[in-house]
Amino acid sequence: MIDWTRISVLRAEIGEEDLHEVIGLFLEETDAVICRLDAGVAAVELESLLHFLKGSALNLGLSDLAQVCQDGERRAARGDGDNVDLEQVIDLYCASRTRFMEGLTQHLAA
Repeated sequence: MIDWTRISVLRAEIGEEDLHEVIGLFLEETDAVICRLDAGVAAVELESLLHFLKGSALNLGLSDLAQVCQDGERRAARGDGDNVDLEQVIDLYCASRTRFMEGLTQHLAA
């Protein structure tokens, strides 16, 4: 699910030009984190990477992704990182990213 209200609020706060810059930065940074997760990361890195993804997702209204990352972050914090479903995180990120980009143009035109 994408909270488009969050995007509207963010656009009102920083303006359309800066919104596009924030979105570009989000995609660049989160794509890099997803690549790291896909390649495999040490248990000590997992919690911080999921925390980063959660915060980034919340900033752009990607609430489902944020929830999955929060659950994984909590598991990793308890030392249960082996039971974090990274495939679910990656798949949900890819699906959320696609839906976000498809809906962004339509939402900003409204």
